Amino acid sequence: MTTTTAAAAMNVAAVAQLCGGGGRRGRKAQGPRVDLRWARLLRLAVVSRVLRIVRDQLLACSSCGGGGGAGGGGGRGGGRYRRLGPPAHAGGAMLAPVHRGDECVPGAAGDAAPCDAAAADGENVVSLKVSLLGDCQIGKTSFMVKYVGDDGEEQNGLQMTGLNLMDKTMAVRGARIAYSIWDVAGDVQSVDHIPIACKDAVAILYMFDLTSRCTLNNIIDWYERARKWNKTAIPILIGTKFDDFAQLPLEMQWAIVNQARAYARAMKATLFFSSATHNINVNKIFKFITAKLFNLPWTVERNLTIGEPIIDF
Repeated sequence: MTTTTAAAAMNVAAVAQLCGGGGRRGRKAQGPRVDLRWARLLRLAVVSRVLRIVRDQLLACSSCGGGGGAGGGGGRGGGRYRRLGPPAHAGGAMLAPVHRGDECVPGAAGDAAPCDAAAADGENVVSLKVSLLGDCQIGKTSFMVKYVGDDGEEQNGLQMTGLNLMDKTMAVRGARIAYSIWDVAGDVQSVDHIPIACKDAVAILYMFDLTSRCTLNNIIDWYERARKWNKTAIPILIGTKFDDFAQLPLEMQWAIVNQARAYARAMKATLFFSSATHNINVNKIFKFITAKLFNLPWTVERNLTIGEPIIDF
């Protein structure tokens, strides 16, 4: 019995010694572990500080050099154009409204007024892209040629398969505005040109033939295709060949007008009836685009009279 008690006492002493030694070794190892943790925290704090400084520098640079101005590429990222300043001199170009019949007004946004000295030097040039979409044989090219002009001096275009490009430059309030007009042919092969034609456009003109309702029915398809590539452009719905449309029976005119107005409301677009042959609302449409982009003091009057060129918004 005594022997057993002595052995048990020796075992307890051995276990206590082992436990005590392990604790001392744990306490000795705890010091390096704590130091390693603090070293990691310090390293993480230094890296976070450096990243914060780099981020502040990038934000400072972007705020100084960023911002979409009028010459910065037109409507990208939802940027707004600057408001054009007052004329440089008393004879400066002004944006003025035109009366019915769309007569030319010297210096208006739709007319190619001569550029002043500042514009001639290439200053204050604003480049704007406008796209024309619609079916074949509805008068898109005639509309574009009527606006750009066919006298050989104003017209500066490029023609390729399924795509026509024309440019027109005019002076407005001492600044020179250059319209780049992209006309997409309405056949099946030209659908591939929609992305490049609509990208960066400030306005998209959806056009249909007033004497052909099937071209109006196809407007929704053109609109959906264009919206995939540009959701910020100003949408404008244009009915062409108004001179032929005016010869249709009044019942048919009523039906087409109501359908076109319904489509314009669904697209949140302004509706114009036009005629390239008689130059009805051709210049006025581009004056409307210019005034809307630059907040110019010019507005278009609404006209819902059957038998006259419809303007609805």
